[in-house]
Amino acid sequence: MKRADNRFLPTSLEELKHRNWDQLDVILVSGDSYIDSPFIGAAVIGRVLEQAGFRVGIIAQPDILSPDDITRLGEPRLFWGVTGGSVDSMVANYTAVKKHRKSDDYTPGGMNNRRPDRAVIAYTNLIRRFFKNTRPILLGGIEASLRRIAHYDYWSDSLRRSILFDAKADYLLYGMAEQSVLDFARAVDRGEEIRDIRGLCYISRELPDGDYLELPAYEEVAADKQMFIRMYHAFYHNTDPLTARRLVQRHADRLLIHNPPSFYLSQAQLDAFADLPYQRLQHPYYEKMGSVKALETIQFSINIHRGCYGECNFCAIAVHEGRTVRWRSLESIKKEAEEFVRHPDFKGIIQDIGGPTANMYGYECHKKLSRGVCEDKRCLFPEKCVVLKPDHAMQIELLKMIRSIPGVRKVFVASGIRPDLIQADEAHGEAYLREIVSHHVSGQLKIAPEHSEESVLALMGKPGSRSLLRFKREFDSLTASVGKHQFLTYYLIAAHPGCDEENMRRLKRFTSRELHISPEQVQIFTPTPSTYSSLMYYTEMDPFSMNPIFVEKENARKERQKAIITGDSKKVISSPGTNRRIKRPGRP
Repeated sequence: MKRADNRFLPTSLEELKHRNWDQLDVILVSGDSYIDSPFIGAAVIGRVLEQAGFRVGIIAQPDILSPDDITRLGEPRLFWGVTGGSVDSMVANYTAVKKHRKSDDYTPGGMNNRRPDRAVIAYTNLIRRFFKNTRPILLGGIEASLRRIAHYDYWSDSLRRSILFDAKADYLLYGMAEQSVLDFARAVDRGEEIRDIRGLCYISRELPDGDYLELPAYEEVAADKQMFIRMYHAFYHNTDPLTARRLVQRHADRLLIHNPPSFYLSQAQLDAFADLPYQRLQHPYYEKMGSVKALETIQFSINIHRGCYGECNFCAIAVHEGRTVRWRSLESIKKEAEEFVRHPDFKGIIQDIGGPTANMYGYECHKKLSRGVCEDKRCLFPEKCVVLKPDHAMQIELLKMIRSIPGVRKVFVASGIRPDLIQADEAHGEAYLREIVSHHVSGQLKIAPEHSEESVLALMGKPGSRSLLRFKREFDSLTASVGKHQFLTYYLIAAHPGCDEENMRRLKRFTSRELHISPEQVQIFTPTPSTYSSLMYYTEMDPFSMNPIFVEKENARKERQKAIITGDSKKVISSPGTNRRIKRPGRP
């Protein structure tokens, strides 16, 4: 018999026997393969619980038509943890125009044949099918986190209830849940009260004690789009742990209780959780089924901070990770890079050192850190707040430190950067850009202007094109001065709410005349749960002004918008007609 590999969390009965364990405390069920990496949520939660002394196993991508996978580790002593994986399963399985994806970067062999639609619901049903009256089922991960309240679901084109009701689970932990899952596990283990844990959602028939804010009921928001907008505003403004209240939302005769968010981890906690014994490999049990493409980018990358104060309307980071940036210490990041050098697969190249946006490391608004986010304004839109003082000095120091480590040949910044933040840093912005251009670009540097038209950018929550053009001039000049042959890669979005074909034609002219490119990195907007842009898509209204806006909802015309800029003449010709007029009803 092949010896069990104790470097990983167990995923087979053989591994349990090798540890002399007769039962696990926690079993995690994931829509991803088991990749033991700090970039994979299930692996992080498993390692955090393991460090705290709990016996944890993982069942990855179980067959939902058979008991073989879900029963192979037995039943946990404390609870089941269910996640759809690193990507919402509907996003993983379908394109923006609802065509089934053939590949999956988190599945062995790369074929998209193991992650079910609505994986969180499918896996919860699977557990309940074969384990009657089992231990509590706890939902987590991005699929559950962004569907924790009543939400618009693009794939069914409807408002759905909180996923807690549809999945028939017991509890849900939202956001970055390391501390809240520890609190949950300890409370279950000790038989203590669970329902006061921060970051927890649960179903009740009784209103909670103490202060709370009651959101409009599911039935109300499903019947009235303006009510749905008001509900989402209230929800969004209660996502900061320093200011958020407990939320309550009625679903028929039951109540969703949504506790305030878990407090952000301290730098010491971020460092400690990054220092857990991740193998940065796929577990051998799954590796024998085929390699996972995701490892090509995450195996030797370093996540240096969390959160984002950009608050782009199409992005879910604000609701899932938070609007306050928290960063790891220089020493912790250096230690991780030094561990790469000792890894047998490391070839000297760190693929990325960054975060949601690479150049948000090492500084934050002092008011936000002490009092929470502002309710009436954003940090970077429509322009940078005067209180936020971008400072790239610590990141310059970090990059110089990492590339000086013996055995590290190259360190790339692949996460993408915000040009407006570089330009706002009069003391160190130019030096940071020179540092990036001279040492940390792998041929192409990613930026995400998304569009050129002011009306569309305003609905996206993105800055205008003036800073983009200035940044291009600076990048090109510095690239020439250091004698390198490298370029900017621009990420663009088609068919965002408020964008019609004329806007795309103007974007095409802008990219040709000003950027001197024929864009390839163009995505059709996908309405994902719990974002302002999805709210716009569903209601066909600007939620801030309550004015009606044009929203393209026909898939052929969405593809036509993309084809206008990518130059796919066949799709442009095959989708005749003009844009629909804006709906202007008295009430949406």
